[in-house]
Amino acid sequence: MSLDRIAERGMVLLGCGKMGSALLAGWLARGVAPGSVHVIEPAPSDWLLGQGVHVNQGLPSSPAVAVLAVKPQMMGDALPEMTGFAGGDTLFISIAAGTSLARFEAVFGATSPIIRAMPNTPAAVGRGVSALIGNARADAGDMALAEALMAAVGVTVRLEDEAQMDAVTALSGSGPAYVFHMIEAMAQAAEAEGLSPALAMRLARATVIGAGELAHQSDADAATLRTNVTSPGGTTAAALQELMDADTGLTPLMRRTLAAAARRSRELAQ
Repeated sequence: MSLDRIAERGMVLLGCGKMGSALLAGWLARGVAPGSVHVIEPAPSDWLLGQGVHVNQGLPSSPAVAVLAVKPQMMGDALPEMTGFAGGDTLFISIAAGTSLARFEAVFGATSPIIRAMPNTPAAVGRGVSALIGNARADAGDMALAEALMAAVGVTVRLEDEAQMDAVTALSGSGPAYVFHMIEAMAQAAEAEGLSPALAMRLARATVIGAGELAHQSDADAATLRTNVTSPGGTTAAALQELMDADTGLTPLMRRTLAAAARRSRELAQ
């Protein structure tokens, strides 16, 4: 198994905020021994201190993997703590948005296996999606280990090219915020039709949760699911006439939305 490497050599987690904590909880739930995990976190939470992992203590000399889970703006200060693992077969996995493989290679060297992973916030409830891309040094075993670690908080996909990471950031990375705003917009529209704010929000949240779970469990594609709930000449059809307008509907809006996010992702990587 991929995780056997961690049992043998240990692992290091740099940063244990919301995403780092979600990952750690997932790893421990999947059987990673707490004693094999070493966490570097300047402000450890009570939860972290109670997990039985090593916190801000001596690090293994050659861990199987070092996961970089600090914010992109903190990466410059944090990376030097990991340079002692460079040049060997320690796998570096970064979950920081906008930090390229080339930047990590400039610090750790191109001979170090490095993988970028882009998880999203539903990882906190085990429903995340993580896209992965590795440098030339990362082999099949490294990718399998990275997938096993990221699968602890949801599903994983492999990218063909690092340039795709900007689109992933725009879609799944930023996407939860789009859905949350849609809930807000649906609730506000329902208020305008006479529902109380509390009831409108309750119904909007439940509707999105239910539709998402139906899409998750169904083998049908999204277009088929939409058609299945649309009676000709009915209320849904009337609503979709507005929502699917070629000029003012949701599709052109989402194109502009994702384009803006992808453009900003490219800017931040400069």
